[in-house]
Amino acid sequence: MSEQRRAILLAVGGGIAAYKAATVCSRLVQSGYDLRTAMTSSASQFIGAATFAALSGKTVAQDSFDPGRFPLGAHIEWTRDVDLLIVAPATANLLAKFASGLADDLISTMYLQAECPVLLAPAMSASMWSKPAVQRNVETLRRDGCHFVGPESGWLSCRVRGEGRMAEPDAIVAAAIQRLPES
Repeated sequence: MSEQRRAILLAVGGGIAAYKAATVCSRLVQSGYDLRTAMTSSASQFIGAATFAALSGKTVAQDSFDPGRFPLGAHIEWTRDVDLLIVAPATANLLAKFASGLADDLISTMYLQAECPVLLAPAMSASMWSKPAVQRNVETLRRDGCHFVGPESGWLSCRVRGEGRMAEPDAIVAAAIQRLPES
């Protein structure tokens, strides 16, 4: 890594795999990256903002409108000068919003605001992952220049085995480091 600390924005979507995002956060911070975190309101049903604040040492953006902490808006302040946006877990809902350009919450607005590479780590049930609509969204996002890590096959929270399991934290971190633009 260069002398300058590289900035990464970790956007945590609302799925059970959100717990893995805490390990991604920790590993990136320990590696010396300037890590900012944002969460969907659904993500907070699975893991608390306090976890990410403690691991990153920074406040966690959770709301599109928080003038006390983000006078210009978190979507502007947290994406400014960011070198990489990671979305983990990237739920079917987030993939659909990104593919269609919908900006109705903090994370989808951040996606549209970010001027850096985007790494998506999908996580959902095998049934959802295999739907033609989801696959169309994935293809649209690939054409738009987004990068993907996973999903993997394995045991899913819906008590079945199949494709849709979010990539392991080490794989996400390795893919993130690979996607960081050269200084």
